[in-house]
Amino acid sequence: MTVWTDGYWWSNDGLRLHYRDYPGDVAGKPPIVCIPGLTRNARDWEGVAERLAGDWRVIAVDLRGRGESAYAKDPMTYVPLTYLQDLEALVRELALERFVLFGTSLGGLLSMLLGAAEKDRVAGILVNDIGPELDDSGVSRIRSYVGRSSTWPTWVHAARDLQEVHGACYPDWTLEDWLVFAKRVARLNNSGRMVFDYDMRIAEPFKLPVTAGLDLWSAFAALKEVPMTVVRGETSDILSPATLARMEKEHPDLEAVTVPRIGHAPTLDEPVVQEAVDRLLRRIEERLALA
Repeated sequence: MTVWTDGYWWSNDGLRLHYRDYPGDVAGKPPIVCIPGLTRNARDWEGVAERLAGDWRVIAVDLRGRGESAYAKDPMTYVPLTYLQDLEALVRELALERFVLFGTSLGGLLSMLLGAAEKDRVAGILVNDIGPELDDSGVSRIRSYVGRSSTWPTWVHAARDLQEVHGACYPDWTLEDWLVFAKRVARLNNSGRMVFDYDMRIAEPFKLPVTAGLDLWSAFAALKEVPMTVVRGETSDILSPATLARMEKEHPDLEAVTVPRIGHAPTLDEPVVQEAVDRLLRRIEERLALA
């Protein structure tokens, strides 16, 4: 397994937040800041980091209330604008002059928002299975399970249960794949049982409109000069083909990649995505070489 160090920073409201820092050759290469989805954590980026670390520095973030980051006292801070402030604090803490953003689902929304706010520093963006518009069917499906606590006696029990919930998104996965998934989304608690690795209270603000108060198409439009790759699962119920087509039309330097027989969201470990990631990083290097 690729070696990382644990890093920490403080939010504006006093929470100690965590990231994994995978070292890489930083000469001329900006670090890749990886932002996970709603119920996920830094472990979601293990496959990406395993492949890229060494050549690239990879910083995998735990958003507040996830993984090793502190849980918020006020659950209504589990909203995109607060996450954005947390990420801006991380950029300041690490004094990142240039960086690349990889974001899955909620992390993709945050990548677009942070990219628009810091577009002079952002060298490139990968957005995984989300866009400026969200399909209501997918949002309703996520609302049906987020915040519902579960415990399991073994990892196999956890894997089988997760397969029951998410099997339609990953119809070709084996038990081994589901075990990897389980160990990324859950942890061992003090009672020796497996539980989800996030604060169940993140569901409270998620009952409200997800993008309320956010002008995501404007944020997306601000990124026209930034190399971008958008990944979509073929059967995604969050990122529609129509939204992806509009993104392609409106962004002159965007590559769209569709992952066959996958729903929301691709893991980014799929070969077709790995190839797209490599193309994006080459585009970034070429752009920086001309700067």
